[in-house]
Amino acid sequence: MLKQLSVAAALAGAALAQNTPSLADALRSSSELSTLAGLVPQDVLQTLSSASNITILAPGNSAFEKVSPQLLSSLTTTPGAITALLQYHVLNGSYPSSAIPEQGAFVPTLLTNSSYTNVTGGQVVHATTEDNKVVFFTGSLSNSTVTTANVNFTGGVIHIIDTLLTIPGSVSDIATAAGLTSVRGALVSANLVETVNTTPDVTIFAPTNQAFQNIGSALPGLSADDLTKILTYHVIAGTVGYSTRLANGTSLATVNGANVTITINDNGIFVNNAEVVIADVLVANGVVHVIDQVLNPNNATVSNEDDGVPAYSGATPVSAAPFTSGQPTPSAPIGGGAGAGNGTRPTGSGSPTSSTGLPQATTNAAPVLAVSGGFAGLLAAAAFFL
Repeated sequence: MLKQLSVAAALAGAALAQNTPSLADALRSSSELSTLAGLVPQDVLQTLSSASNITILAPGNSAFEKVSPQLLSSLTTTPGAITALLQYHVLNGSYPSSAIPEQGAFVPTLLTNSSYTNVTGGQVVHATTEDNKVVFFTGSLSNSTVTTANVNFTGGVIHIIDTLLTIPGSVSDIATAAGLTSVRGALVSANLVETVNTTPDVTIFAPTNQAFQNIGSALPGLSADDLTKILTYHVIAGTVGYSTRLANGTSLATVNGANVTITINDNGIFVNNAEVVIADVLVANGVVHVIDQVLNPNNATVSNEDDGVPAYSGATPVSAAPFTSGQPTPSAPIGGGAGAGNGTRPTGSGSPTSSTGLPQATTNAAPVLAVSGGFAGLLAAAAFFL
């Protein structure tokens, strides 16, 4: 899908290449960008103006009104955060709105800093079209809707968005935010948190708390080795399986060593016999798909007309979700929260097709930043590092 997106972008870009303004003139041309135009330091403007074949997702005036004091504080105290956020708003390629497919595409950004992403080719945004509007899904499935598309400039195109993008967090942090506390607790019990947080290019099928609760009677007797085998059966390393990359009938090798089978039909996306209930939750090192069953490496039942047959025969539900004792309370549920845009979060009900891989990119550690003075100060400090 990314290859097809690039071809569409190239054709559209060729038609718009003539008589386009500079980046500075493009920013000044839109009243929606008056705040951004007033904040961007000259050094940053010059750096972006010299770039070519890029797409800038430019926060409109309303987006800056949503920036909380907590976010500003985090940006000023977290090493490299300001630069990383700016880089995440620049797509590697020029993509007019007409190039964004309805079924979605995962587009790499300029964010390759290994302190913030461990995805080959750089962290991505999920670009899609909903109700004739382009929407970008980012960390925690927060969404930013394009309010004005195709503001062209000499280096590419600008899309004005209503909400700042959210850099995807770690697997364990997303599990907490999403209320997947059984997954997080099980990872803690098996001493696998650091592994899933740091392994590059992962696909994780994360069962809901209810899924663990439904087989609760089978869990107390598990040895540490058995729990590890179950959890690693939910992880694929070396392949970021965004929904557009999943193909019907594909067999994928897990970290456990056994394979899972992907089924895609009119009812949705299935992993063995578990349905994907929330797809494409971006994380720092890949993607998470939330599923409605706990996979069983000893019972790899494949989805058929008897969808819903449990993978743990004889297991019975318990009254409370296992592994949740002592786990943090969900902080900001995925797909919503203050600062969410107008789009809706993607689910596993679509009919994705296979896709080409992402291009190679390098990673660089970011220096520590300590700045003050609101967003103008943040952008000024970031200018040195772009």
